Amino acid sequence: MKKMGSFRCSGPKMFSFLLICVTLWSHLSGSSGASSSRRPNIVLILTDDLDVAIGGLNPLNKTKKLIGDAGMTFTNAFVASPLCCPSRASILTGKYPHNHHVINNTLDGNCSSKAWQKSEEPHTFPALLKASAGYQTFFAGKYLNQYGHSEAGGVEHIPPGWSYWVGLANMSLDFLQYKTSYQPFFMMVSTPAPHSPWTAAPQYQKRFNNTKAPRDPNFNVHGKDKHWLIRQAKTPMSNSSIRFLDDAFRGRWQTLLSVDDLVEKIVKRLEVRGELNNTYIFFTSDNGYHTGQFSLPVDKRQLYEFDIRVPLMVRGPNIKPNQTSQMLVANVDLGPTILDIAGYNVNKTQMDGMSFLPIMEGKMNGSSWRTDILVEYEGEGRNKSDPACPLLGPGVSECFPDCVCEDSYNNTYACVRTIARSSNLQYCEFDDNEVFVEVYNVTADPYQLTNIAKTIDKEVLEKMNHRLMMLQSCSAQSCRTPGVYDPRYKFDPRQMFTSHSWRLSRLRQTVK
Repeated sequence: MKKMGSFRCSGPKMFSFLLICVTLWSHLSGSSGASSSRRPNIVLILTDDLDVAIGGLNPLNKTKKLIGDAGMTFTNAFVASPLCCPSRASILTGKYPHNHHVINNTLDGNCSSKAWQKSEEPHTFPALLKASAGYQTFFAGKYLNQYGHSEAGGVEHIPPGWSYWVGLANMSLDFLQYKTSYQPFFMMVSTPAPHSPWTAAPQYQKRFNNTKAPRDPNFNVHGKDKHWLIRQAKTPMSNSSIRFLDDAFRGRWQTLLSVDDLVEKIVKRLEVRGELNNTYIFFTSDNGYHTGQFSLPVDKRQLYEFDIRVPLMVRGPNIKPNQTSQMLVANVDLGPTILDIAGYNVNKTQMDGMSFLPIMEGKMNGSSWRTDILVEYEGEGRNKSDPACPLLGPGVSECFPDCVCEDSYNNTYACVRTIARSSNLQYCEFDDNEVFVEVYNVTADPYQLTNIAKTIDKEVLEKMNHRLMMLQSCSAQSCRTPGVYDPRYKFDPRQMFTSHSWRLSRLRQTVK
């Protein structure tokens, strides 16, 4: 594919650019009045850091109407990891982080590294759509965090699987070349919002002037029964931190108005082209976000609902409007679902996720669907002290001026998130010196104020610990099967995280 220099933009300019891409793509994707017998088109709109737990969908009225009301809204959609690059890698590969090995947003963390490009990129769902399902594919927006880095091949590297590629730091004009109107298409539009720096379009910079971050029960509350990184947060927060997070919250909502415009543009363009009725449109996010929960100013990376639960709305053929599903789905399911729509057999892949197309078509009931998913994260920490917070010592990162740190090298955990008729639980284990365990009954305690690890029935702990070990060692088909608990198994949290022990030992040596 011929290169045509580079293109760099952010904020409002990026949204204008995406609108141009969508308009141009619509002219390439087929003529109006396309036959409904053709395989369906697919659009994936991926936002960045959009929560659902603290009101992230509130500004998106057009999106909720044009996608949610026109199709199905999933109320229990989660990410496999609450950080951009690991999560996006899970979306593209359909795999949990322990299988795609992207652990953070750095090249050393395998984000867009040469190893990732060699081992995983050729097997992403867009690559399969293009090579084996006959789809023309188009990408515009933010890809993986380190895309375009010189050590990752620079902007000359175009991931396999894309007919037309307009990465964040690369603009190729070859997508203007005409493609057959008789091929179905897959289009992925990855917006920069509502990620920082929260630069709103000029017309939206005065909106939500009186809006503040929600003061939910877990806002500015000391997490005294949680792992050490949460316990170190200063409560109450300083006035400057509260002002900062309120401004961030307002800025996030302002940038989302441009996302709303983009969604409207895509839907209307498909309608004008006669393609809307034969197109599935997915709307979701790479992770959630928090603004003041448990006195953490702003970030993601934590195991709680506000960081791991995301919006997910889908409209398309055979999806009845105004539906809500409480089925448990994860971002590792997006690839399998899109492949299923395209007629590709997911069992031919090594994907960990499963297709939720039967749910959307009303062909699946709760008794035959999964009841748990895995969430895992490997923390980051610098091997020297933050100059602004020397008393904290080495090993922490993402520290605010008042020395509240959002991450550390031993903020490394894995969780089983269980949603069934009889239970709505979260069980998490940390790979730290405490081997800390957190358990929440989300039905009784939706804000996760009380860690019940020391009071819950030991048999339940044993079962969830066993299931967590099974999920952390699963691959492909074994990730899709319901948990089977062995009554002979004995509870031992120190058997967790064996695959990470060498790395953590090395980190501990460097931070002494």
